[in-house]
Amino acid sequence: MCGIVAYVGRNPAGRISTVGNVASKLRHRGPDAAGLRATEGAVVAHQRLSIVDVKSGKQPLLSEDSKIALVCNGEIYNHEALRKRLDQNHRFRTRSDSEVIIHLYEEMGSECVNELAGMFAFVLTDGENVLAARDALGIKPLYMGHDKGGGLWFASEIKGLSDLSDDVMEFPAGVVFTERSGFQRWFRPSWVEPPDFQGSVNGEMIVGQLRSAVTSRLMSDVPIGVFLSGGLDSSIVAALVRPQMDRPKSFSVGLENSDDLLAARVVAEYLETEHHELIYTKEDMIRVLKTVIYHLESYDPALIRSAIPCYFVSKLASDYVKVVLSGEGSDEAFAGYSYFREMSNPVALHRESVRILQSLHNINLQRVDRMTMAHSLEARVPFLDTEFLAMAMTIDPEIKLHGSERAEKWILRKAFDKLLPDEILWRTKEEFAKGCGSESVLEKYCDSYIGDNKFEKRKLLFPIDTPTTKEAFHYRCIFDEFFPGDAILETVGRWKGTTGSC
Repeated sequence: MCGIVAYVGRNPAGRISTVGNVASKLRHRGPDAAGLRATEGAVVAHQRLSIVDVKSGKQPLLSEDSKIALVCNGEIYNHEALRKRLDQNHRFRTRSDSEVIIHLYEEMGSECVNELAGMFAFVLTDGENVLAARDALGIKPLYMGHDKGGGLWFASEIKGLSDLSDDVMEFPAGVVFTERSGFQRWFRPSWVEPPDFQGSVNGEMIVGQLRSAVTSRLMSDVPIGVFLSGGLDSSIVAALVRPQMDRPKSFSVGLENSDDLLAARVVAEYLETEHHELIYTKEDMIRVLKTVIYHLESYDPALIRSAIPCYFVSKLASDYVKVVLSGEGSDEAFAGYSYFREMSNPVALHRESVRILQSLHNINLQRVDRMTMAHSLEARVPFLDTEFLAMAMTIDPEIKLHGSERAEKWILRKAFDKLLPDEILWRTKEEFAKGCGSESVLEKYCDSYIGDNKFEKRKLLFPIDTPTTKEAFHYRCIFDEFFPGDAILETVGRWKGTTGSC
């Protein structure tokens, strides 16, 4: 996991210092090493968090003839299989999983992204062409914008570009970009439109495919742990990790005696993990609020509420490991959120699941990425494995309907009924902020902190996307301190739904 920066345009040599300065703003994403390379027409820089090939995997990575330079943020889980295929015709310089991208590009051009299984955002230059790409669902972030001289910039976070460009935009998920062809969508899942649904559900298939997704995400040369909120999703991930690791480290946070802390202890004891807790206070939440918004790069109230506990659990985990697995994505694929209870039309339920899966890139996935990377920690999300999703999204949505007599995500609960204790398996779904006991703390604080006179000026201060509550107004004020200007507002996710859990 890393931070990347790239400049494409005239006089690249004259942009080396600026590129280096932008990269330094992303050092939290990769404090282990820094690299920069200028080519004909481009400069690329990298801040490295060493996960795979710790000794020799420093970036930018180069082709055999050094003409191609690559900076990549993410993990390519099928890199070993790709390496075996490419090894006959290419000489690898490192053991880095990202290096396969270079050699695939040499053989396939921009279509190389179709071969990659993983989470990634990368920029590649060969001296004549530039290729940028982002993974299928936007697990890894990427932004782009132009400077006043017409140069094109890329960076992993907005804070890397906000001082350089007036047209910063989020690079779309599942898309490749070249200067010649512009944006081209490479990820076109068959489940976007209602597919031919499976009439029955095989629990063993669900367990088997998710286990494979978890196994591939244990690829690492550094210590790995799991976020454990005590909810169904993180508990399932921990249960699948447990047979493959001797006493995996698990991490949970919350206000004292909060539901998540208590439930996580039950799971940790049952799975015999090496469990770690951090109990924070209401004062701690208020103290880190500005820091969280700076790293989160959003002012959405629901997202910030869930980002606070995610920030604390990431801080805790970073003291013990460099990589964590998270339960993100399950509620989207299996209709786990509470508002799904209101739905009785299976096709409407499927379409809503598709919508929120495609919204994850700048909402929940942004939260997980930013809060973990604020502490130089890499997060992996096995529920969002594309092969697992292809299976999960073809399950008949009639089976995913739930109500008073059928619990949400009962398919998952039944599939994993032998791996978890009943009190966890059938625990009622709670949003992360609620389970941690912090749901209303910030709302009450903002209501008391923001005076009525100041709040009445909200339309004058923020005519675009005007806040409607004192909580939203306070967050917008903090956001505006770090990221002034209206153009950047387009990068902020505004999904009004629930925000999941780490």
